[in-house]
Amino acid sequence: MVDSVIEDFKNTFRRGNMISKIILVNAIIFIILNLIKVFAGGASQGGIFIILQNNLSIPASPSQLLRQPWSIFTHMFTHIGLWHVVWNMILLYWFGRIVGDLLGDRRVLPIYVMGGLFGALIYIVTDQFFPGGSGGSSYALGASAAVMAMIWTAATVSPDYLLHLLFIGAVKLKYVALGLLFIDIIGTAGNVNTGGHYAHIGGAIFGMLFVYLLHRGTDLTAPFADFRKKEKKQEIEKTPRRIFKVISNNSRSVSHRAPETPYKHQDKLDDILDKINKVGYEELTEEEKAFLYNASKKK
Repeated sequence: MVDSVIEDFKNTFRRGNMISKIILVNAIIFIILNLIKVFAGGASQGGIFIILQNNLSIPASPSQLLRQPWSIFTHMFTHIGLWHVVWNMILLYWFGRIVGDLLGDRRVLPIYVMGGLFGALIYIVTDQFFPGGSGGSSYALGASAAVMAMIWTAATVSPDYLLHLLFIGAVKLKYVALGLLFIDIIGTAGNVNTGGHYAHIGGAIFGMLFVYLLHRGTDLTAPFADFRKKEKKQEIEKTPRRIFKVISNNSRSVSHRAPETPYKHQDKLDDILDKINKVGYEELTEEEKAFLYNASKKK
């Protein structure tokens, strides 16, 4: 059974889309942390679990952050509470798939990471200078800011996208996004998770800003895409191509390389994404939308 589970994980990383991979990483970290919590003496102060949790969470204190810079990234993959991780992953699955379909799977991880980073920045600033902050003594963890970035990216790209909600029916995406943002805005006036609500708002702002810039020709995910494209190109160049012979009437043989179809596919995909940058997704033809949808499934 263990081997079967491990094989399923491997298959997800080999063939799954980026949302599946992000969810899997969050789930694995959640399971490991909670097993440590159970078998290492619980959540007592000074215990192994608390030390590990604080090291994976992002501190509101800039000086402490300098001592654990990795937490800039690890905090957005770290959850302790069951419902915290469940709701974050459900929302990520719903809205992350929309972003992947509309903007391409390659943009999902950069949006997730940059949204989480922007939310963390807002969290640190508000904790230091806003009323109700801890003055740098608190820690934050969870994917909520990154998920809000995904929600607002989807809502800004396609605000009238219809979601079919249980017990409610069809609701436009923009209203779901606005409802979640409203909850966080009123949450900043309370005494529970105030810094977290500010971080969520930061993630939402990043999602809106990302699409605003994208429509004006600035793709914040471009450096990530260029890096991945360079890696893929190197992999293709390292892959030996089949050599076949064509025999002509004069019995001379000529060697040819197989056509490099991966480049043609990537060029077409890049052209479509450039078109989205200039005129938006709604201006794509049905053929281009179908190609983009199929490409996001293959990555």
